[in-house]
Amino acid sequence: MRLRVVAVGKPRLAYAQLGVEEYAGRIRRYAPLEVHFVKEARELLPRAEGHRKVVLDERGRLFTTEALLRFLEGWEGERVAFLVGGAEGHPEAVRREADLLLSLSPLTLQHELALLVLLEQLYRLLTLRAGHPYHRP
Repeated sequence: MRLRVVAVGKPRLAYAQLGVEEYAGRIRRYAPLEVHFVKEARELLPRAEGHRKVVLDERGRLFTTEALLRFLEGWEGERVAFLVGGAEGHPEAVRREADLLLSLSPLTLQHELALLVLLEQLYRLLTLRAGHPYHRP
């Protein structure tokens, strides 16, 4: 699976900047990953063209880590783009184009934190797929 993460706005908070760098590096040991930052939500869909689109949205589907892994294994060999909105969330046009609306939590997460949680979970999914123990970072 080839992964692309497209997020509105570069992380400004120090913890988010460091976390994105850390987890992007970890993920790249297991799968190709591109991370793109765009200025506005209307730029998300063009950056995801030709990919399955997973749109992060608090109204989306909740998964356990293992269930999300099983779901994404159905897209093995495909290009998958994860779209992270900015402070205003996603426009309806982006939600309509989603192959999956994914909620990371029933709580509303600040968009930089959501980006970091997404990357941590992608790393965890890839390590599980590689046969590593679940509890290890």
